[in-house]
Amino acid sequence: MMKEVYITETNCITPIGFDVAANIKNIGNEVSGIQLHDKPELFNVPFYASIINDLDLDLAFAKVTSARNYSRLEKMMILALEPIIKKSKVVLNERTAFILSTTKGNVTALENQNIEPAYLDQLAKIIADFFGFKVEPIVVSNACVSGILAVSVAKRLIQAEMYDNIFIVAGDEVSKFVLSGFNSFQAMSDLPCKPYSINRTGVTLGEAAAAVLVSSNKENAKIKVLGDGSINDANHISGPSRTGEGLYRSIQSALAEAKINSNQIDYISAHGTATPFNDEMEAIALNRLGLENVPMNSLKGFYGHTLGASGLLETVIGIQSALENKLFVSLGFDTIGVSQTINVIEKNEDKNIRFFLKTASGFGGCNTAVVFEKVN
Repeated sequence: MMKEVYITETNCITPIGFDVAANIKNIGNEVSGIQLHDKPELFNVPFYASIINDLDLDLAFAKVTSARNYSRLEKMMILALEPIIKKSKVVLNERTAFILSTTKGNVTALENQNIEPAYLDQLAKIIADFFGFKVEPIVVSNACVSGILAVSVAKRLIQAEMYDNIFIVAGDEVSKFVLSGFNSFQAMSDLPCKPYSINRTGVTLGEAAAAVLVSSNKENAKIKVLGDGSINDANHISGPSRTGEGLYRSIQSALAEAKINSNQIDYISAHGTATPFNDEMEAIALNRLGLENVPMNSLKGFYGHTLGASGLLETVIGIQSALENKLFVSLGFDTIGVSQTINVIEKNEDKNIRFFLKTASGFGGCNTAVVFEKVN
């Protein structure tokens, strides 16, 4: 029988809170991190984004260490990980792994012609060394599915009996590189994003770090990781399959491993970037699986698209949704703007949640789906 895998600790560092409780409170009050920013050093015109306040970040980091030689992203990741490593009391030995998940890492180092810190293995080593992990860190970097794919990788490594515990941290920051890249795709919205809405005009970018402990030990378990799937649709470097094939197969695979039917899913934490192609593709894939009536949301209206952090951050919030039996509003949604029926959550409401599905899709045609079950 396959080993059971749990998530036992969670944390997140975002523009609307430096722990899970603060984030949930602000989501409940419909407080978004998305604001209009005038930062010429990042972008030549004012832009909407969800950005962590530098002063708040530095003050919080100073409480953890007096060291000053860490980049902004490194500070975010250390702050996300530190409380859960401390609280878990897991021994950082050969049976405890560390996964770092990101799309861009310390890409800002390249602006100073500083090549070495921009390598993702260097970022992973810096974080691993800060905490004293004994094993070689693992990097998961696969576009915008990175955060949730890291959970899938951790689950499989534990089931293969290579490790007993795996700490994951996922993070990305809003940078000049990322802003110019999405702008070149003409994918950036000139207003806060509106996932699944007829009025959506594209992505709003954001930044965050999230951390979880994935474990074979059921003690303190928040949620069980039941099944996963990750299928590439091989469609286009930036455009998803119009039929949702990769996402459809990823969810199908996750449900099959979880041994549950689509009608047992109580809630979907979807990707919902608010681009015309992504939202349409998701709606098609969900309909093909009979999931069109399941309550779903995109948290991008609160956080913007946090790239490699998004899948893990949204899993952390999804876990809290399940634990508190609450469905949170899909902020920014108004009138349905996809061709297929989907059940977008329009207001905060109570609902008994046992099984929930997290999905993500990204450039290069990658898709990942993970099914979770609340532990009674």
